[in-house]
Amino acid sequence: MPKSVAVVDSGCANLNSIYKALVKVSLPAVITDDAAVIAGAAGVVFPGVGAFEHAMGLIRQKGLASVLLECIAKGKPFLGICLGLQLLFLSSEERSNPGGPLPQGLGAVAGQVRRFPAGLPVPHVGWNRVSPARSHPLFAGLNGGTYFYFTHSYYVQPSDPGHRLAVTDYGAPFTSAIGVRNLLGVQFHPEKSGPAGLRLLSNFGNIIADPTLLPA
Repeated sequence: MPKSVAVVDSGCANLNSIYKALVKVSLPAVITDDAAVIAGAAGVVFPGVGAFEHAMGLIRQKGLASVLLECIAKGKPFLGICLGLQLLFLSSEERSNPGGPLPQGLGAVAGQVRRFPAGLPVPHVGWNRVSPARSHPLFAGLNGGTYFYFTHSYYVQPSDPGHRLAVTDYGAPFTSAIGVRNLLGVQFHPEKSGPAGLRLLSNFGNIIADPTLLPA
């Protein structure tokens, strides 16, 4: 692969785990918060953990919002992970001021980040089944009952159901992966999900090497 895969250092992620997983599947990863490096990479991995509002503040402070949106708009293969997936949406119910306006995300995907209903233990932590909603190269070689590792209290709800790549049941089905052309995202942590997670990251590498694998 002629160019590296940029692992975005937004200041709100455990970068070493995803970096090591990408290297393990022979992807030439580089951890960076340099907009020029991100723009020049062959693909982008956007991990995240923590609070939505705080993370968006860090992204704006680092001046990364525009380059991330530019990469998506130009068709560069892009993978959001956990909070990195949620930050791609328009807004979130997770806010520091309960009576204040919903914090705004990058707005690359129409829809909202919602909290799990009252009565369900949160965060949702541990292994759970991920069932693809449609065939997609990101899940090549992974069956419909594959377990991945989760840790989150909020989930994404895309406005267009066609953007849903996979669902997981936690009290009720929720979207656990999305796909909008070159823009992909997973709620679970592939870097903590053993062989299945490595296979998914390898599949993402295949997409970077040949973007024509992606459905139109």
